[in-house]
Amino acid sequence: MGESARSLLTGLAADFAGLPDDSAPDDPIGWPGYPESRERAVRATGETESVLCGTGTVGGTAAMLVAFEFGFLGGSVGGRTGARIEAAFDEAVRRRLPVVSLVATGGSRMQEGMRALSQLQRIAGASTRHRAAGLAQLSVLRNPTTGGGWATLGSGGDVVVALEGAQVGFAGSRVRPHGDHSAYTAAAQVACGSADELVTEADLPSVLAHWLTLLTTPAAHVPPPGGFSGLKPVSGWASVQAARAPDRPRARAYLDAYLDSYRLVSGDRCGGVDDGVLCGFGTREGATVAFAAQCGTPTTAAGFRTAARLVGLADRLGIPVLTLVDTPGAANDAAAERAGIGPAIGQLFGAIAAARVPVTSLVIGEGGSGGALAFAAPGRTWMTADSYFSVTSPEAVAAILKLDPADVPSVADRLRLRPWDVVELGVAEGIV
Repeated sequence: MGESARSLLTGLAADFAGLPDDSAPDDPIGWPGYPESRERAVRATGETESVLCGTGTVGGTAAMLVAFEFGFLGGSVGGRTGARIEAAFDEAVRRRLPVVSLVATGGSRMQEGMRALSQLQRIAGASTRHRAAGLAQLSVLRNPTTGGGWATLGSGGDVVVALEGAQVGFAGSRVRPHGDHSAYTAAAQVACGSADELVTEADLPSVLAHWLTLLTTPAAHVPPPGGFSGLKPVSGWASVQAARAPDRPRARAYLDAYLDSYRLVSGDRCGGVDDGVLCGFGTREGATVAFAAQCGTPTTAAGFRTAARLVGLADRLGIPVLTLVDTPGAANDAAAERAGIGPAIGQLFGAIAAARVPVTSLVIGEGGSGGALAFAAPGRTWMTADSYFSVTSPEAVAAILKLDPADVPSVADRLRLRPWDVVELGVAEGIV
């Protein structure tokens, strides 16, 4: 079960101040013994309900904190729980505060019947109003996080942090099928893209402080790249070979050089993770930029959906976006088709087109077809000297047009895919 909600809150924010609540407990369906169970929970925990809500400063950032007390009837959600959470979100909107939800719950409170279950709609509504105000939400999955608590506050965070060893799943331990329980763990939720990172209890304060800083200090823009004065490869095929060179810098090297610090978000929230796409938020000169970066591999549907999720979140929070383009193309095997690769690519095109914040793109390696173009911002794309951008790979062009494989180098020349060719064609702004 871990530490109590109150000790967790005071450990995260020494200045924690609870919100006032003068509501009375309810017994909507007259469940036998429910009032007595509630009184025992009060005596055991010293709390009057299964959730504590209030304000506090975490690592220098003021936030609204919502913490579940699992010792109070299993952290279950009843009518008064929902009222407290709704009031916390609405107060966060009034004060322009991010919300940190520290979830530990067995789900809806059986003793209140449908009144309890309907609180999930109430919580979802309050969360939506807060999100519409352009404010950030962080969720911490404690042990256990199940049922409606996982389906609303837990999974609904902009960033979802899971504690090592926590039980996390929609189905609680008493109602799930017998057999393999490995899917109902924090680690499994990170692995399948439903949570962003796994942390220890000891690291939680510093992780939350870092995330709150990143999500509340947007930069005004991504500084545009500078000029280039290097030598040009003599042919299109030379550009392709330079982009494919194994010793060429990849996305992580660019991020390490450009950002002072950063954290990654992971997963498309549809059961998929693409390790060849790095998405997250980082600081440069004290302000936050978001990034979505390809790492030189064929991008899967999960990668496109994760990037679209990142762009949408950054846009809502007013954080400018940097994309790094580097892929031979979108994944094109049968698994990619079954995963919805086409709609996923379209989702990212739409997210960048709809973004109100500046999106700046840099082609750092291979720019293969629509799988690369989906990561590129129209009118704000630059290229490195060791990159190329093409309608598709020279090999694919030769195959499509039924040319001899020996013609591939000359095909690369005819495609005008070199960085300065792409600039002359008006697709890129310059070379850096």
